[in-house]
Formats: sequence, C-alpha cells, structure tokens
Amino acid sequence: MTTACAYTAREADSDGFIHYPPEEHQVWHDLIVRQQRNLPGRACHEYLEGLAKLALPHDHIPQLADIDAVLLDNTGWRTAPVPALIPFGRFFKLLANKAFPVATFIRRHEDFDYIQEPDIFHEIAGHCPLLTHPAFAEFNEIYGKLGLDADKTERVFLARLYWFTIEFGLVGLNPQERRIYGGGILSSPSETEYALSGKPEYRAFNIADVLRTPYRIDRIQPIYYVLDKLDTLFEIAQSDIMGEVHKAMSKGLFEPHPSLAD
Repeated sequence: MTTACAYTAREADSDGFIHYPPEEHQVWHDLIVRQQRNLPGRACHEYLEGLAKLALPHDHIPQLADIDAVLLDNTGWRTAPVPALIPFGRFFKLLANKAFPVATFIRRHEDFDYIQEPDIFHEIAGHCPLLTHPAFAEFNEIYGKLGLDADKTERVFLARLYWFTIEFGLVGLNPQERRIYGGGILSSPSETEYALSGKPEYRAFNIADVLRTPYRIDRIQPIYYVLDKLDTLFEIAQSDIMGEVHKAMSKGLFEPHPSLAD
C-alpha cells in the first residue's frame, strides 16, 4: 500500500466528531441511494443483513462511533480513522487488533463510479456490513496477524488473497445464485452492475491460483474468484495460508489477463 492519495482526510474535533461540508453529505446521499437500488439480487444476503443492522443514514455521512456501536455488539470489531491509503504494516496491525481502517474523506462526483483510494463510502458501505458476520470478521483478523509476521515479498502475495476475497469476491458457484460480497464491488455503482453481467471470467476459489493471479487497481476486474458460501472464509482462515504463499512464490505469477495490459 502506498500513502500517496489525491484526497485529504478530515480530522475529528476534540469530541471525536468529524465535520463534513454539505456538498460531501450530498455525495454520500447520491452514492448510497444509487447503490441501494443496485443491491437487490446482487449483494449476498449476509451483506444485506449487516447493512440492515448498521441502518446507514441517507442524508449524511455517519460518524464512526455509530458504526463502532454495531460492530462491537456483533463481532467485537471497531473502526479506526486513517488518512487514506496506509502502509502495509499499519494495515495489518489494525486488522490483527480487530480495528478496520476507515479513511475519513469521501470521493468527488468525478470519481463517483470508481475510486482507487478507499474512501469512507468504500469502507463503511462496502465492508462494514459484513464485519458483523463472524466468518468475514475472523478472516480479516487472522489475515492481519499473518501479515504482521510476513516479509515484504510475502505481503505482496498476501495482498492478492485479500484482493480476490474481501475486496472483489463473489459467492455462489451456481450462476443463478451468485452474489457479491467484496467491498470493492459493493462500493462501486458501476462494478456492482458489471460483476454479475456475465462479461467477466468467473473462477471457483482456489487459493493456489488466487495467490498467483495479477490484478490492477485502476481497472474494472476481468476475473472474479467465487466462494461456494461465505462461511468458507472460516476454512480459508484456518488453512495453511503462508504455506500456500510460499508455494506461489516458488511458482511465480500467471500471465496477466489481456485487459490488464496498457
């Protein structure tokens, strides 16, 4: 992860309250209203259950304390305000301590459909609903602990596991029952519509393949990996992830998908 970002996060006041100008509340409103129209029939039911628990407002950006109250009650997680993209080390340490990093800025209208930097809409609306689910929460915690002990090269391979699960994962091997759980998709109005359109390539989840699959953060994803069910994240978290990482390192990466070429 790099710390370079085109946005500046907003800092909380002495009472922990973050003040956003009206135009940023309007962006939140526009995003969440449009996205919630896209969710039925696309988002997995565990995400929708978590979204109902969070009861996100439509007229203003929520305060992190309100999100924390729900997460703590369900899985013992909380949020942690961060500037934007953060170093790998800090990212892993937060996850290992059941704290989910949330950048306290929101995208501009020109980045409405997709943003490379994870903004507060991405983190709150994309990821936090599923942090109420035990499998999703445990996977994130164990992933953080593994990352803390990993070296630089191992972390690069670990990043692919996170990318193709937590960020851009699908669930449901039957195409008619396939749904989205990845927050990178669920916070992108355009990718939410695209992900189940039949245009991408869908591959059954296989950690050995996931760890060797190149990706780019500035493109709509040409490949998605699909879990059979969300609880499979429990099984992945308890497996020998680092052993698989070392096997992937010895074999090297697959050829990039043609759409990833410049």
